[in-house]
Amino acid sequence: MSELFDAVDALVASRSPLPPAQERKRLRQAHGLTLDQVAAALKVRRATVSAWESVKKPTEPRGPEREAYARLLKQLADLYPAAPAAPPPAAPPMAAPAPAGAAAPAPAPQAPTPAAPAVQAPTPTAPAAGAEPAAAGRAAAQAGRAPGKAPAPSVRAPRKPAHTAAARAGDPRFENGPLAVVDVDADGRTVAYCPGGQILDVPARSVPALVAWTLEEARLGQPRLVGAGNDGDPLLVLTEAALERYGLPVALTEEERRTGRLPEDHKVVGQLTRADWKLTKRGFGPWARIHRPATGAERACVQLCIPSWRALDPRHWGDAAQLPPAELARVLGLYASRVMTPRGSTAVTGLELMTALHPPTRASEPDADGRRHSEHNPGSLGREPVDCAPCEAPDGHPLLADLPRFHIRGPHEKLFEEAYDWARPMTDDECSLRHLVGIDVNMAFAAGANGLVVGLGGPTHLEAPQFDAKLPGSWLVDLSHVDLSRVRIGKDRWADLDAALLPSPFTPKGERPEGPAWYATPTVAYAVELGYEVRPLEAYVRFDNGRYLDAWYDRLRDAYLATMADLGVHTDMEPAAFLAAMDGHRARDPQAAIVADAVKATVKGGLGKLRERPRGEGWRPGRPWRALSRPTWRPDIRAAVISRTRINLHRKIVKHAAFTGQYPVAVLSDCVVYAAEGTGPLDFLPYRDGKPLPGGFRLGVNPGLVKHEGTQTVLWGEEVRERFGAPELNLARYIKDGTVTDADSGE
Repeated sequence: MSELFDAVDALVASRSPLPPAQERKRLRQAHGLTLDQVAAALKVRRATVSAWESVKKPTEPRGPEREAYARLLKQLADLYPAAPAAPPPAAPPMAAPAPAGAAAPAPAPQAPTPAAPAVQAPTPTAPAAGAEPAAAGRAAAQAGRAPGKAPAPSVRAPRKPAHTAAARAGDPRFENGPLAVVDVDADGRTVAYCPGGQILDVPARSVPALVAWTLEEARLGQPRLVGAGNDGDPLLVLTEAALERYGLPVALTEEERRTGRLPEDHKVVGQLTRADWKLTKRGFGPWARIHRPATGAERACVQLCIPSWRALDPRHWGDAAQLPPAELARVLGLYASRVMTPRGSTAVTGLELMTALHPPTRASEPDADGRRHSEHNPGSLGREPVDCAPCEAPDGHPLLADLPRFHIRGPHEKLFEEAYDWARPMTDDECSLRHLVGIDVNMAFAAGANGLVVGLGGPTHLEAPQFDAKLPGSWLVDLSHVDLSRVRIGKDRWADLDAALLPSPFTPKGERPEGPAWYATPTVAYAVELGYEVRPLEAYVRFDNGRYLDAWYDRLRDAYLATMADLGVHTDMEPAAFLAAMDGHRARDPQAAIVADAVKATVKGGLGKLRERPRGEGWRPGRPWRALSRPTWRPDIRAAVISRTRINLHRKIVKHAAFTGQYPVAVLSDCVVYAAEGTGPLDFLPYRDGKPLPGGFRLGVNPGLVKHEGTQTVLWGEEVRERFGAPELNLARYIKDGTVTDADSGE
């Protein structure tokens, strides 16, 4: 009888109810669990768990795995219940408009909440937060002020906050969005433009009062990205008019630009000090952070962004600093909703996003007294910095303090993992063709980070180790014997190539190595993949490791693809349609194009910050600098991502050469130039029946796929090289628009 009962129990368990795929993913991330951890607990593959969470085509677990998975999700749902959907807003009563600056009566909340700020709207109904971006931009533009024009008269709305996406998600703390642009309107009132189209009256007359108003009344901020993280602090962007209103300079002096902050004796800094507000070590600069010590779980911190002090670098944000307030709020709000609220430059934000997705600590299980404590969050880098290996240390690092002065380290002493900068003279056959066509890998470094296993802790030194491709780290090994004239391109397939026309995959300049050198794990693993034996002499490996960058990649990939979709470029396009959509896509929505550029800059800048160098402050070689105190100062992770990105590109180049006999003329980072008879990528990329070469270049918007970078004539390339007497001048640097200056060529 018991066997029958067991069989019945198993039958019932095999149909255990499961929440939707999106909820499964939310519950896992809320508890700070990785796909690998769940897969290990359920004794399945990582890809299986990922398929269970797939929103597009979710699969369903079966048998005992389903019962265990349902049990896991039920326990997580008890810990992290879904926020209840807010009821739809009632129609506002027909009442006379309240006088300017009057406080708005807040709707009766279920829990104590701050009073709502006064709200203006340029139209009786503010645009919804989820509105189509271009339409939202037009609505926001009506609320803004074009340069040199008087602002449009605003219509006062009933004193009830607009219900944005955050409010509908059940979090009234942030119903006005993550940020606001503070300006002074034509009537002399201080107002704040929010991303959803709301305009808030700002009663504050000083910077300390502005900070207090933001925290107590403005309802600005962003919910945490993961359960163990912190809510995003509100961001205020101050226009030039707002700077004058609060006693701040419109532009910094030469000395202030050099130090990056206002002097300590500035009156506004004094006002903050007297009001018991504190500034971070970088002081009152373009990205000032004003805070008080946290009380319990409540943070008291406001970030300021000052565009006229060059907070929005035009290399990454285009002309965003010149946009009217409402349009600037839309641009920054779109970036904040898809990436995170900016915490500084795109580089700083990229690094902060890593920490926000993998906080160093989490709450422990309750102890005997029912209290929770802070404990290490598995999969994070922790709270304390770790030393790098000597070969990974940049010049001037304290680990190298004993080296003789002016000593130059060679490849056998220093890890040189950088992006490609390689070019070669064209062959006679290539010179007989008409054009040079450049293709560029989308989000190449983000694609290099996807799925990459990196070290989470410090290095362990090994002598004469056996190479293990699963161990992240740095390896001293001689790869000079790898011959690109014959390489393995499949399990049992070999290809004969012209090695003189290919860059080496092992050096940034594409030169063949001459002896032992330090390489990151992906580089050494590629030598094995090509069919050659490797015998490391020494290594620094990290046994504590994981796929730390996966969530970071997912967030930035989704942000990029969503923004490109706003620009009319989608992931399911055929090659010809994709090329047509990319042609002039920036003009369809210039503000969304700014966000796309900022997302790409966040990827590169965030990875660059992993090996941030000294930035003045009286630093001397051999002494520590500020960045070394961060757990996220990890040059080994940066090297691994660059190594994998370069190897990914070389693998595609080799597959393309083996299949077509075509070789690149120049490679620069993620751009590759080929000689072709036609003017576009489809004139030389081997598509058959609309399908690309497996493992080769493929046109598309996804990270790792390629787009058309630019086309010039072969005659142009030869003239440029002859003009500067440089037969190996890297034409990939100029292929986009063909402009070459004397400074670019080194003259």
